Amino acid sequence: MGKKQEEGRRIFLKNLGMLTGAMVLPTGQLAFGKAKKQKMKLGFVTYLWGKDWDQDTLIKNLTASAIQGVELRVEHAHKVSTTLTAEERKTVRKKFRDSPVQIIGMGTNQQYDYPEPAKLRESIEQTKAFFQLSHDIGGLGVKVKPNQFRAGIPHEKTIEQIGLALNELAKFGADMGQKLRLEVHGNETQELPNIKAIMDVANHPNATVCWNCNPQDLTGNGLEANFNLVKDRFGDICHVRELDDTSYPYQDLMNLFLKNNYEGWILLECRTDPADKVKALISQREIFEKMTGKR
Repeated sequence: MGKKQEEGRRIFLKNLGMLTGAMVLPTGQLAFGKAKKQKMKLGFVTYLWGKDWDQDTLIKNLTASAIQGVELRVEHAHKVSTTLTAEERKTVRKKFRDSPVQIIGMGTNQQYDYPEPAKLRESIEQTKAFFQLSHDIGGLGVKVKPNQFRAGIPHEKTIEQIGLALNELAKFGADMGQKLRLEVHGNETQELPNIKAIMDVANHPNATVCWNCNPQDLTGNGLEANFNLVKDRFGDICHVRELDDTSYPYQDLMNLFLKNNYEGWILLECRTDPADKVKALISQREIFEKMTGKR
């Protein structure tokens, strides 16, 4: 074999080795080198699809769907609320610990925009009770809302009030090993520049953002710019609707999470009413796996 042939063979084998070590990203591009295993996980919110399921049915259906995490909404058929006794909390904890399904935490409607000091304090204290509940049943945190701007009250004042309440709660949750998760939600407060302003006040590291897939995510400079406003404050959950809903760019969102090495839960908070919800969950899991390169 001549010198040029040998050199050509060497280059060919080198390139072949590079291609062997490449992976195809969801964007269709090749990534070279050792593939980093993505750690995002698909979970479930008992918002609509699970609102009528008791604890045993919830565990059975999520196990059948191979979905391994759940955020429990309050006041639903699974009856996990702050009224549970200590023994009842132990029972819930054991039931889920003995199953493949992790309790991710509590999904609450607690909010901190009240003009009345007594109502604000009541919501803060109720949130603390939910932290205790989540801790007792083996959960990881509590989801809350900002939740709106009030007529006649300067936005800056409401932003500061919400942020200060979140700081108090973030510290309380951290002392219990529980995350505080602020859902991007509410009249005007769901706009990402306003969420960023709130989080600038709520500077405790345990105060985190739960992305919520709202139409407002696409306004202004678009999805990536809004994502970048709060990406450094993401916690361990994100809410999505049906991943095959083309009104929202879910593949683009998954690509952004992958690019930022997000390791939290993507939680299905679906809004439709399919007859066979287990079949629908399996379908959503398969879509998630394709979007994130897991299959």
